Amino acid sequence: MMNAIHKNLLKEVIGFHEIPIGAYNIRTNGKSVGRNTTENIDIVIKTDKPGIDIIIKPNTKNESVHIPVLLSESGFKEMIYNDFYVGENSDVTIIAGCGIHNGGSGASEHSGIHSFFIGKNAKVKYVEKHYGTGDGNGERIMNPTTIIKIDNGGYMEMDTVQIEGVNSTKRVTKATLKDSSTLVIQEKIMTHGKQTAETEFEVNLDGVNSSTNVISRSVAKDNSHQLFLSKINGNNKCAGHTECDAIIMDNASVRAIPEIAANCIDASLIHEAAIGKICGEQLIKLMTLGLTEAEAEEQIINGFLK
Repeated sequence: MMNAIHKNLLKEVIGFHEIPIGAYNIRTNGKSVGRNTTENIDIVIKTDKPGIDIIIKPNTKNESVHIPVLLSESGFKEMIYNDFYVGENSDVTIIAGCGIHNGGSGASEHSGIHSFFIGKNAKVKYVEKHYGTGDGNGERIMNPTTIIKIDNGGYMEMDTVQIEGVNSTKRVTKATLKDSSTLVIQEKIMTHGKQTAETEFEVNLDGVNSSTNVISRSVAKDNSHQLFLSKINGNNKCAGHTECDAIIMDNASVRAIPEIAANCIDASLIHEAAIGKICGEQLIKLMTLGLTEAEAEEQIINGFLK
């Protein structure tokens, strides 16, 4: 059973207070509290380690699967392994993410390894949101690792969001693409206080006409620290682009280290990085419309992260 804290976390992570429709697995404090499968999507509990296998049949169209993780016990730590097998010619949406409520003094931590095996000509939209709350002194820590393998003609769009309440996070994403496959990554992060966030992306464009676009937008406030690492290896005729845009405020710090490696004469790779403060002219323009400085900053940040 889920209590009010769990339902609030569920809403923040996947947008629903209640159990979603379709295939789902809801994990709370290390235990599955709800699971449902469909004719085309099976969810199997692993027997050798914590986690699940999500098996999507070939030609599955317009279906979704929700796999949120909720933590509400202070001091609880876990490591889980989820494997996604997406059949060829499928078109599905996967909603994941983790919400931590820590009302105590112990550090609560969720670490997970998600491995995606995307079949030929399959299309996947993967959405992952991290959220932390609670009035205790204990830290809320999340360390997700994502491994992606896309077969010929496959497509994956990965949207990751971390806007509030996570003290420390280290995200690692590694992908390998075959012929005519595409990976699009969009990351949004906001840190404040003494929070730290590190993200590392590595994409190997092994296939002919493979492509990737890795975009990160972030805001660092107070005394928080962010590190963005992005590496694209062009190992065949391919196209790759990586971009990091960050707003820095107060005493925060942001480091962006984009790297591109062309290992084939037909590889076309681009990297961009821009870090700066909010433009004074933007603030003044909004303040002349009646907004306070704080309200103007909030509106600019919200627009930047959209």
